[in-house]
Amino acid sequence: MGMMGKLKETQEKVEATKKRLDTVFLQENSSDGLISVSITANRAIKEIKIDDSLLADKEQLEDYLILTLNKAIEKATTVNETELAAVAKEGIAQYSRNGFVIQIDDWQVF
Repeated sequence: MGMMGKLKETQEKVEATKKRLDTVFLQENSSDGLISVSITANRAIKEIKIDDSLLADKEQLEDYLILTLNKAIEKATTVNETELAAVAKEGIAQYSRNGFVIQIDDWQVF
């Protein structure tokens, strides 16, 4: 397989990984369990559960949501970047041995 074929194969693997990450669900809870967030590894929020005790205080609820959502997004981002980096690294290893420069998003490999 030529270089262009291998590059296309790597792109297809990256796209397949992105689709698979839509089915990877992560759960994040507030420290006291009053808020629960379900998010995909592609950072799509699927569910938020809020304990009734938080409904009385809007400001407290907002604070809880911000903290818990940020933790969930951070966790999903880590999984997403790790999975996509593994696929990209596998593809890059094939090309870097031949002295090519390849750029994928913000990464540049020589």
